Amino acid sequence: MALDDILSQVPIDDIAKKLGVSHDEAKTAVEQGGAVLLGGLAKNAETPEGSDAIQKALKKHEGATGAASVDDIDQADGGKIVAHILGSKEKEVTTQLTESKATPGIDFGKLLPILAPIVMGLIANATKDKTAKTERTAEGSGGIGDVIGGILGGGGQSGSGSGGGLGDVLGGLLGGGSGSGGGIDLGGILGGLFGGKK
Repeated sequence: MALDDILSQVPIDDIAKKLGVSHDEAKTAVEQGGAVLLGGLAKNAETPEGSDAIQKALKKHEGATGAASVDDIDQADGGKIVAHILGSKEKEVTTQLTESKATPGIDFGKLLPILAPIVMGLIANATKDKTAKTERTAEGSGGIGDVIGGILGGGGQSGSGSGGGLGDVLGGLLGGGSGSGGGIDLGGILGGLFGGKK
């Protein structure tokens, strides 16, 4: 569900034209790039400082809607968002994504700054909705992490079990078990980004 939200707001045909790839290749790349950005945001939201920084950034994106073309997107802002989300691993992650067999010919260094403002707009709007609901139910302990988890996990099970870590988040986003990851090892990329590798 979340992925469909992102896809519906991204000018995929225009991205395909700009990157010189087919519609399907661009769609796969947008799914993978969206997963990495959402996973990165979820990870950043696990600390109070990260969560605060995300909240501030989201304020700027409230009310944002999808873009009709790539030229409508503030890619300079997108570049800053990507740098914040991925930090010192930005180059490593974009390289791994770019070299993946699942998305041949896609330059994620160009794609992620296009996607980032759209993803932030979606989360900002979802956060606003959730804040309104939380004020009524008064159980909003998880804040931004819950919102991102809800977007990633889609509909029915908001709130409960949102401490499931990055694997769960990405499993929810990519539809778990259905093997539609298409060959990109997102778990490995994000594991390398946030875990192990010192």
